[in-house]
Amino acid sequence: MWRWVSGLFGSLLVLLGAAQASAGVPVGTPVATCILPAKPGMTAAALFATPGRFDCARPQHHYGSGDFWILSRPLPRDAIRRGSVRIASLWQHSVTLYIRYADGHIRRVGFTSATAGRHLALGAIVALPLPDDAGRPVRLLWHVTGAANVRGTIIGAALVSDADGTRMASAMALFYGAFAGMAIALIVYNLALWGALRQAFQPTYCLLLLFLLGYEFTSSGAAGQWLPWLDNNDRLRLNGIFLSGSSASALLFARTFFEPRVFAGWLRPASSAVMAAILAASWLFVIAAPWHIALLDGLISASYILLMALVPAILWRAWRLRSHYLWLFALAWGSPIALAGLRIASAVNLVGWSFWLDNSTILSMALEAMLSSLAIAYRIRLLSRERDTARDQEIAARLLAATDPLTGLLNRRAFLDRAIGREGDQVLLLADIDHFKRVNETIGHDGGDEVLRVLARALRASVPADALVARLGGEEFAIVAPAGTLEAAAVLDALRRERMPYDLSVTASIGTCTGPLTREVDWKALYRRADRALFDAKAAGRDRVRDAGRYAVAA
Repeated sequence: MWRWVSGLFGSLLVLLGAAQASAGVPVGTPVATCILPAKPGMTAAALFATPGRFDCARPQHHYGSGDFWILSRPLPRDAIRRGSVRIASLWQHSVTLYIRYADGHIRRVGFTSATAGRHLALGAIVALPLPDDAGRPVRLLWHVTGAANVRGTIIGAALVSDADGTRMASAMALFYGAFAGMAIALIVYNLALWGALRQAFQPTYCLLLLFLLGYEFTSSGAAGQWLPWLDNNDRLRLNGIFLSGSSASALLFARTFFEPRVFAGWLRPASSAVMAAILAASWLFVIAAPWHIALLDGLISASYILLMALVPAILWRAWRLRSHYLWLFALAWGSPIALAGLRIASAVNLVGWSFWLDNSTILSMALEAMLSSLAIAYRIRLLSRERDTARDQEIAARLLAATDPLTGLLNRRAFLDRAIGREGDQVLLLADIDHFKRVNETIGHDGGDEVLRVLARALRASVPADALVARLGGEEFAIVAPAGTLEAAAVLDALRRERMPYDLSVTASIGTCTGPLTREVDWKALYRRADRALFDAKAAGRDRVRDAGRYAVAA
């Protein structure tokens, strides 16, 4: 397990290194924009000539959904001539970019929702290449149709050189590739463990990782590169499905991972309601968009606000009930909660759009997945300790059930279970303390118990390792050993040498019989003959051995 934890930290370092490399890559020269609702008859040339018609003060989302013209501020004189114009990928039907050059020439490029995948770069950024032209670009103008305009129509606009674009793509590919490799490894590892442990939190954790992989595929822009035929608006629909699935499965994972008492009472139905709200809002958007798309987007934001409100309640309940896993979950959920709060603030236009904030979800979820896996490792460690303790307790219970509590020898039931069925001829030795009632009357029952313990130690010490020694009851003992390995006289001599409590003189009589012991009927026959031999030893004066000979199985 520690090898896996070290590998996990290796993945964490790769991810953080990739994120740091991504943060160090410039996103180009930002381009400020102004907005104008589109009306029939408007042309690019006329709008370039009348920039005063555009609103540069109010946020774009104040205009609601529809068709728009977006005009850039004048570009700096050192603006790139070879590269691309990049914007954030949003819900739009079509985007046409007009580039006005210093000589007055106007060129245009564009895409529709159906063809956006061809221009989608990692980080869910649409990159439109600047057309080859001898002049210097001085201004940009976008014509956008079918814009949801929930957070803006053209946001994150920037001029990016080819070299910067390549460095940025490499850094983002490193980051997303590191996360995908880590997620796949964690899925394989936890499914393998699930086959052995069968804990409910393991498949839910794998479900969380699968949704995160799907979210990475759709939100990173890889879906557009791998599936260029995929409509960009449909990609955004899939993105919402995978994000909602990740959030719901994260809550489900918490519910299966924490002790059952944490989610007892109102918290369990409340968590179910939040999961249902997140999934329902997402699917409603998938089915109904672009119908009242701002309302649908607001419902999604509201469902995530409910999730954020529920998380502190879960952590508080876990703290109050002294959960073993609270500190790990607080650590794992810390960054996702903070970044989710910023994303929600951005969704309701309290915080401006940022490329790094827009791509922060996958990083925060990656950190949550890795830190949650540490919680799983800790949980597995506790399970291992619990199972070891339970196994030790079970062994101890079996020993107690099979052992005579006074002498530590096998009891009658355990003795018979192990004796019957032994291969080859066996010798059965029955030993009985002489005049044991007189011993109890002389030194008391506590002294008599000590005599029994001393006798038991002597019997154990005088027999071979593969012999079975038991207290059948009272002062009667039994030994079973392979024929030829046990001398009854030697056993009796060992008993005679034992020092008894209060130097009391204690003797024992022994009866033996040899024969097969494969069935219960053999045991009864051997015992009957050995017991008769023991009676003969007592009748002959005690403190002696009598042998009943060999018991032969009737043909």
